[in-house]
Amino acid sequence: MAERQWPVYGDITGPIVMIGFGSIGRGTLPLIERHFRFDRSRMTVVDPRDDVKPFLDANGIGFVQKALTPDSYRDILGPLLTDGGGQGFCVNLSVDTSSLELMRYCREIGVLYIDTVVEPWLGFYFDETADNASRTNYALRETVRNEKCDNPGGTTAVSCCGANPGMVSWFVKQALVDVAGELKLDFTIPEASDRAGWAGLMQRAGVKGIHIAERDTQRAIKPKPLNVFWNTWSAEGFISEGLQPSELGWGTHEKWRPDNAREQESGCKAAIFLEQPGANTRVRTWCPTPGAQYGFLVTHNESISIADFFTVTDDNGDAIYRPTCHYAYHPANDAVLSLHEMFGAAGKQQPKLHVLEEDEIVDGIDELGVLLYGHGKNAYWYGSQLSVEETRELAPYQNATGLQVTSAVLAGMVWALENPQAGIVETDEMDFRRCLEIQTPYLGPVKGYYTDWTPLSGRPGLFPEDIDTDDPWQFRNVLVR
Repeated sequence: MAERQWPVYGDITGPIVMIGFGSIGRGTLPLIERHFRFDRSRMTVVDPRDDVKPFLDANGIGFVQKALTPDSYRDILGPLLTDGGGQGFCVNLSVDTSSLELMRYCREIGVLYIDTVVEPWLGFYFDETADNASRTNYALRETVRNEKCDNPGGTTAVSCCGANPGMVSWFVKQALVDVAGELKLDFTIPEASDRAGWAGLMQRAGVKGIHIAERDTQRAIKPKPLNVFWNTWSAEGFISEGLQPSELGWGTHEKWRPDNAREQESGCKAAIFLEQPGANTRVRTWCPTPGAQYGFLVTHNESISIADFFTVTDDNGDAIYRPTCHYAYHPANDAVLSLHEMFGAAGKQQPKLHVLEEDEIVDGIDELGVLLYGHGKNAYWYGSQLSVEETRELAPYQNATGLQVTSAVLAGMVWALENPQAGIVETDEMDFRRCLEIQTPYLGPVKGYYTDWTPLSGRPGLFPEDIDTDDPWQFRNVLVR
């Protein structure tokens, strides 16, 4: 069989600096090498760990073993990002570094920028002096929104472009187009950043809400040992977001909210949060392979950005339509066990964290998609069903979960190269068709499924429940209480 010919999407004329080289950085590197022309002698990884140096040395990639801090990041990054001329590219895949500060600096010096999350400086997630509202992803997103408002246009910086947040925003648009077509609505596909056009189409389609519905069935060859947190992507990242307050975009159709729900006092006000950790909050959802399942309502940027993007307002700026939107995540079984172990120990993190590499996994898929619900066809799931077996054939150094993230980084980098003066953008504002065109070859089967399941389906009826039988798609019925 002839070797597959992969497209080269363009030239990166300046240096490439990758910040962080964990599982996602290691998986992103071969995609950059495959799809861009660049000067390898001007590519550098910045990471405080020493265990990545042998791999980078073997691949001819420069390495700076330093942690970025508020006092040091400009001095460290400046010479690397401006060396030799051309337009550099900063690929931020790190933890404990301020995405806002790095984004701001890159735009000051004319360097393209991309990240997968709005990450804060070290200490934010576990700051016992901060109230829960200030520890939310809503608060982090508002800092980037304010920066965009204060400094519009300029060099492109792509915010939150991984699998989710990121790819799922492109899935939402494709799923909405599919549903609107199935409902035989008369419509044209709006331009990428046409918020009013997209929100109006979702309102006309009757979508009440969106679950970022995911089931990871990847299984390790060996059983998880005690006192080790296992995950199929960043363990540090999952623990951090899992201990943040549970957050969700709050729809205008909702008639009830939990007693511990709280509103935000400023900003777009598209979301609420619960006074409890997301990784200890369960919701009912649906994915094609398992069908009905429980998921964790872990906070994610896309829960807020999607709800915000698809909001319809009146002349006074008040929301008259908004979908509920939240993550509904069933991670790999070993990650679920790790969470139970951690919360059972009063929230104390295990002493060792580990990301399962491709050769440690025997089989399984990461089924990651969006469930648009409440419309005339009830519910529609659209997404990726990527297996670890197919991942091994497509790209090295990653499992199925990782490839869904790294291929989204690739798509975001291509889009930034093709739109270098777009300013600060979220993935909701990007051309979903172009981005999915780039990413889909790495996603395995990408399919849509209609279902008649609702959160009222299959309840055993053995105990009294406080539910709304008039509207199955109320959050009252989704939340496991």
